[in-house]
Amino acid sequence: MGIALALAAALVYGAADFFGGLASKRNVVWAVVFVSGVAGLATALISLPVLASGPPRVQDLELGVLIGVVGLIGIAALYRGLAIARMSVIAPITAVVAAAVPIIYGVMRGERPSLMAAAGIALALGAVALVSRNSDEDVAGNAEPQRAGLLLAIVGGIGFGLVYVLLAASSRSAWPLVASRTTFLICTGLIVLALRPRPLLAPGTILQTLLTGVLDMGANVFYLFSLRFHTPVSIAAVIASLYPASTVMLARVVLHERLHAVQWAGVACAFAGVVLMARG
Repeated sequence: MGIALALAAALVYGAADFFGGLASKRNVVWAVVFVSGVAGLATALISLPVLASGPPRVQDLELGVLIGVVGLIGIAALYRGLAIARMSVIAPITAVVAAAVPIIYGVMRGERPSLMAAAGIALALGAVALVSRNSDEDVAGNAEPQRAGLLLAIVGGIGFGLVYVLLAASSRSAWPLVASRTTFLICTGLIVLALRPRPLLAPGTILQTLLTGVLDMGANVFYLFSLRFHTPVSIAAVIASLYPASTVMLARVVLHERLHAVQWAGVACAFAGVVLMARG
């Protein structure tokens, strides 16, 4: 059951990232992050009766603040990357980095990854090299956004990987999610006040942005439920990192994104790397 919940989290995370990236193509990223954060906080509050077990613990609130900060950096970097570069490239790279962070954390604590997990990490590194290969179209004038998008994908992956680790260290109730989204909104609210985008969101993107927040928080709830079924964080986090499957599918169907053969090979390596890390 824990594995199924982690897979559900992956599917919903991927859809959230697609809609967040889509909205960010027409809006200031911080405005998208702020409005989606409002929807996310509302979703977290709704989940309290199901996930909360008594009053909040101080440790959960502290972890929630940390999750809010690193999650904000991760989401802002990812949405900007999705907005300026190909979603079919950015999403898998973010995923392999996010999947690797809990494994690296485990190694730092004395754990030793299996041969299969090590092979998954190697495939992930190869995926980064393959998908970052410039096509003729990129060389013609689009290479710089693709390189910037790749860097943003790595930053986003580190942020999400840290969120996985911090959520696993909590009591696995809804309180860390509420604290994280509150921190999230305070930080992004100040940034939006400073930038003062006019309008806050472009017409036609409000529903996309709200849906992004609901889906993202819903995925977090699925992930916490997965951990409650005693799924090891190294497994749950890696399975949740399969989320680019839905992002890439939506980008292909809705945006008609096209990749060259070498880049598709990189996407395949990214997915294979995540699967190997999960099985390892």
